[in-house]
Amino acid sequence: MSPWIVSDELWDRLEPLLPQRERRSRYPGHKALPDREVLCGILYVLHTGIQLEYLPKELGFGSGMTCWRRLRDWNEAGVRRRLHEVLPAELNAASRLDRSRCVVDSPRQALKGHTGPSPVDRGRTGSKHHLITDGHGTPLAVSLTGGNRNDITQLLPLLDAIPPVRGRVGRPCREPDSLFADRSYDHDIYRDQVRERGIVPAIARRGTRHGTGLGTHRWVIERSVAWLHGFRRARIRWERRADIHEAFLRLACCLITHRQLSSLR
Repeated sequence: MSPWIVSDELWDRLEPLLPQRERRSRYPGHKALPDREVLCGILYVLHTGIQLEYLPKELGFGSGMTCWRRLRDWNEAGVRRRLHEVLPAELNAASRLDRSRCVVDSPRQALKGHTGPSPVDRGRTGSKHHLITDGHGTPLAVSLTGGNRNDITQLLPLLDAIPPVRGRVGRPCREPDSLFADRSYDHDIYRDQVRERGIVPAIARRGTRHGTGLGTHRWVIERSVAWLHGFRRARIRWERRADIHEAFLRLACCLITHRQLSSLR
């Protein structure tokens, strides 16, 4: 089955989260395409990296503008956020979510972008993705900034963006016990702020030799970054609007989590 075809398993989880579309009784116009078909079009764009305006109509997924509007509306309605709470909860219930530690990284810049100059070449524009995962590499939060932003500026916002994870008896878990990061996050002020949250920072220091042992825990985020950028639309940014590109990024993270759930069966 093509990866952009929405499976029954995914649709059963997503359909209750979608906002209801009311059709006008007067001058209703054309009947709106079903949400499932439009979602297939959005996933087609996410997997192939094609620009929305070039979405082939013969596939039956609607026009690119229809997919753009529906993605925008779902993003504003918080559908992605609610789905991102449901999927990790199922992983947590199956004891497949390691919240004892989190790993953070800011992978390479998106190949195109409109949010800020590159720190290497000030004449170019670029975007940077910031990702935090659990100890198994499950995406917990992702953000988008200009290519000129320092990685460490997004450390605390990423921690704040981690949703409360349910799925087990007791209070929903939010803060990890420890945080792993590479040398780009080496700053004592941020280490102290992480400790104030009750989290042990395991951040490599600049100037030290490799082989500190942090890589035995950090490799999972390198794999997750490869998974994320395996979605071509997440790797190449065509959107001028940051919220639309972030919607694609977060949808990709949800699909990665759903794959991990499917592997349990």
